[in-house]
Amino acid sequence: MILILIGLCLLSYILGSIPTAIWYGEAYHGVDIRTLGSGNAGATNTFRVLGKKAGSIVLFVDAFKGFLATSLSTFLFYLHLIDWQTCVSLKIVFGFLAVLGHLLPVFCDFKGGKGVATLMGMVLALHPEAALVSIAVFLLVFYLSNYVSLGSMVASLVFPFLMVFKVFGDEFPILIYFGFIVAFLVIFMHRKNIARILQGTENRMYLIPRKKQS
Repeated sequence: MILILIGLCLLSYILGSIPTAIWYGEAYHGVDIRTLGSGNAGATNTFRVLGKKAGSIVLFVDAFKGFLATSLSTFLFYLHLIDWQTCVSLKIVFGFLAVLGHLLPVFCDFKGGKGVATLMGMVLALHPEAALVSIAVFLLVFYLSNYVSLGSMVASLVFPFLMVFKVFGDEFPILIYFGFIVAFLVIFMHRKNIARILQGTENRMYLIPRKKQS
């Protein structure tokens, strides 16, 4: 069992390490996304620099690798090797390792993106209902502010409070701790964005494209 857990931990990290934005940019556009726009190897910069199609693909794959890694413990549960509480705990461990892989990818000199999309996939695997509410909040804040970073930070704060107030019923305490740790990490990873928002220099994006004036 120990060897299985070690293997799944390594697999989770490797899944997270897949540098979707970098590989997609090089394969289909002949560019290194890290040299363009904000220099971030993530979905937001891909949307901004390479367009909707590229951004959507990177967003989906980055989220899916977080979802897949987090779901690995479910196989152990269905094989009756662990109970459900242990399964939830391992989901968090595997998911965090995938996020760590995205932040520090072994395939790209340990220089990756901010991990928000991978975190989204992780949260979807952990608690789909709370994740969907958080995504709705993200879209609302993004639409009103035109700041992806602000939407990400506010959405990350919503999840733990949904757990605290038991919006979806009684939850495992570990989900509450996880939620607040995630919120801290997301805000910490966006500390430079916070400074730019306060200075009025943060890049804006538009959920609904503006019509060009003739």
